[in-house]
Amino acid sequence: MAPTHDAGGADAPIRRASGPGWIVAAAFIGPGTVTTATLAGARYGAELLWALLFSTFATMALQEMAARLGLVTGAGLGEAIRRRFDGGGRTVALLLVVAAIGVGNAAYQTGNLLGGALGLEGAVGGDLRLWVLVIGALAGALLLSGSYRLVERVMVGLVLVMSAAFVATAVVVMPEVESPLAGLLQPRLPDAGALLVAVGLIGTTVVPYNLFLHAAAVSERWPGGVSGLRHARRDLVLSIGVGGLVSMAILLTAAGTLGQAGGEVSSAADMARALEPILGAWAGAAFAVGLFAAGLTSAITAPMAAAWAVAGALGWPCDLRDRRLRAVWGGILAIGIAFGVAGVSPVPAIVFAQAANGILLPAVAGFLLVVVNDRIWMGERVNGPLANVIGGVVVLVAALLGGRALLSVLGLL
Repeated sequence: MAPTHDAGGADAPIRRASGPGWIVAAAFIGPGTVTTATLAGARYGAELLWALLFSTFATMALQEMAARLGLVTGAGLGEAIRRRFDGGGRTVALLLVVAAIGVGNAAYQTGNLLGGALGLEGAVGGDLRLWVLVIGALAGALLLSGSYRLVERVMVGLVLVMSAAFVATAVVVMPEVESPLAGLLQPRLPDAGALLVAVGLIGTTVVPYNLFLHAAAVSERWPGGVSGLRHARRDLVLSIGVGGLVSMAILLTAAGTLGQAGGEVSSAADMARALEPILGAWAGAAFAVGLFAAGLTSAITAPMAAAWAVAGALGWPCDLRDRRLRAVWGGILAIGIAFGVAGVSPVPAIVFAQAANGILLPAVAGFLLVVVNDRIWMGERVNGPLANVIGGVVVLVAALLGGRALLSVLGLL
């Protein structure tokens, strides 16, 4: 995708207010995050808000490192891995990236499409399979344009739609939520089951493919290199902060409705339907619209991130109009649509994706930490002591997440 340059004009304020951080935020606020935050609020009220606060700051820390890597070196994370390793180590690392990001995102794409379709079904009715096709077509058309500028603007708009829908619904139920501040600032686990839920909240926010996406996207957005670092940091703090706020709003909505009633849900779609008798049709419709936006954003970003990650790993140009990248993102989108329309859950592929991502997340986070401490690569832009402490904590948590995912896949958890 050729970089776009815009020195001014009527749309300059929009350009200054947007950036790849919004794509990252749009990517992690998917149906999985909506569902996990809903279940956390329904079961534990506001007591696990701290997990979302931690994961938001952890995401900011890792994404800042990825953005800095992209701007300083001009290389995406996949390309950095390819350059750093040699021989068998490079082969293993690249195979892991291609498998976890490429195949894994194909597996999760079905959930993204179905989540968005459930939102449309809840808001306006109609056939679920038809909505899967509609969302798939929208995602495909946007990716086919090959325009980073267009993708960025659509992501900003959809994140704002999600923010309005979820935050407005949370404000309505806020008086029913007990001690949200305590849940935010006092980490605790109400029972043994809360550990897995807290890990799930962190795992749906700190995701490996966003590191590949961000490192590649900053060079598209700020082709001037390190001069764009200040803008990139401001962009990611704002956008990821908004994303964290949206996730917290979803949790508080569930806490103030289903949690107060002692209810339980199995999905975010159940949440949208459950809101109607409690808060009225408006709140249920707003939540459904938010769920649609969450599904659509993830349905766009998952194929795009996979294409960029595979391109960097294999040495292809990071241009979404390149036929090889179109084959990657088109294949992922097609697989998701096929499973969604057929009504078949791609369980084996998702199990594989969980196992691969369980290995990839701590490995990628650790590799990123090593690279941004390398003066040969980063020069004066290496990590400082505070960034290393934060990065070390995040890598440790990532390792725990990876272990939990692997144990879950093996049936030991």
